[in-house]
Amino acid sequence: MSEPSRDGANTIKLAERRVFTQSFKPLYDEGMGLVEQAAEYLDGKGRLEAKNLSRLAATLYAAESMRLTTRLMQIASWLLLQRAANSGEMSRDQVAAEKSKVRLDTASANAEAAGWDELPGDFVALVRHSLNLQSLVRRMDDEIYGKNAMASDGSAPAPNPVSDQISLLNTAFARG
Repeated sequence: MSEPSRDGANTIKLAERRVFTQSFKPLYDEGMGLVEQAAEYLDGKGRLEAKNLSRLAATLYAAESMRLTTRLMQIASWLLLQRAANSGEMSRDQVAAEKSKVRLDTASANAEAAGWDELPGDFVALVRHSLNLQSLVRRMDDEIYGKNAMASDGSAPAPNPVSDQISLLNTAFARG
């Protein structure tokens, strides 16, 4: 594996060092562990807790669950691509081309959203952890590949249809 690239004579990109060395394993394990933890929660305890929510909170829970799973799948995709580059299975150019399909901008409602205070604490903790991890991964991605990287064909990144649909649902429910 080649040495992390340098900007200028003495600057090493720390994100590259973290992603393209053994330092990547803890980040990878955290991300994949969070995916597993969220899936287990949503299929078990979360399903039971959601049944006890008010209609407003249940709607918010459903929307946030979709956002959470979308966010985690995008993070997992990014982590898998970096692991492939780290292990030599893919070149960094191949990873850069493939990662143009990965969106690291899945938003979330905030604590002031109607019904947020009714959401189960374990669920809120998962959402917050996923947002923090997404933020870290996005910063690393920006440092390694360039901020607001374009798709491999030079066009802007494709819109996220799930996020767009969630925004439409939020708009519809806010009016009702």
